[in-house]
Amino acid sequence: MNARLNEFLDQAQVLLDRLEPLLPAVQPPLDWSRTLAARWQRSGRDGALLPLQVNLDLHLADLIGVDSQRDQLSRNTHQFVAGLPANHALLWGARGTGKSSLVRALLAEHAGAGLRLIEIERDHLADLPRVVERLVGLPQRFVLFCDDLSFEAGDGDYRVLKSVLDGSLERAPDNVLLYATSNRRHLVPERQSDNDNWQLVDGEVHPNEAVEDKIALSDRFGLWLSFYPFTQDHYLSVVRHWISVQAGQCGLAWDWDESLEKAAIRWAQGRGNRNGRCAYQFARHWVGLQLLG
Repeated sequence: MNARLNEFLDQAQVLLDRLEPLLPAVQPPLDWSRTLAARWQRSGRDGALLPLQVNLDLHLADLIGVDSQRDQLSRNTHQFVAGLPANHALLWGARGTGKSSLVRALLAEHAGAGLRLIEIERDHLADLPRVVERLVGLPQRFVLFCDDLSFEAGDGDYRVLKSVLDGSLERAPDNVLLYATSNRRHLVPERQSDNDNWQLVDGEVHPNEAVEDKIALSDRFGLWLSFYPFTQDHYLSVVRHWISVQAGQCGLAWDWDESLEKAAIRWAQGRGNRNGRCAYQFARHWVGLQLLG
């Protein structure tokens, strides 16, 4: 009898040894007093919050020409950190205009007051309830950040997400907000045909159901902030700011002149793009060349 039992236990141990590498690793709870940002990482049926190393060198003052958007989101975040009512926010508009940078700059502004940032990918938003469960009762204030949230034509995931957002955001604890960025106002493509079947009934215009279905997703966000393409003057002012910052860090003396302005314009024309990201990249390119020379 003992021999059979020992044989069974040996076989069970062999099986456990084989299964152990396949089991998800148990992640200890994060120490949010030392962790400023994390990313939700899905693993099989479960997931974990993995800490991120972040630099707090991007500040709100570095965002030039988006004063209204910056001030509105900063006020909303200040209310949130202070424990006051605040809204989930959707930042939409042209690429490279400072949407993601604004969210990250807010972390530098409010980290000392307990603000924390959690990045979550669009494909993992169905995990929102599980993420929120891990944040209930914690003293910190958490912004769940989804960058580049959008859906393609025919993608039915947005209907699933709409239901998830309804359940997750309406019942979210008061220490959790969702900030998302997108290139689209309503997160999904809008067609001219969506508006072909409008009807006039007793003097009232009723949009068709397709439009209502699409707009319903973005309505989950109480604060909408719009970001528009840069004018040339706006672009050049951002170039001057980033050259000043990076040259100052390196002790490089420089002057803004006509040749430098033309070089910045040619840089943008060569990329067919005039925005904050392009301005930052040119500033690094130009300062690097001066230091090399």
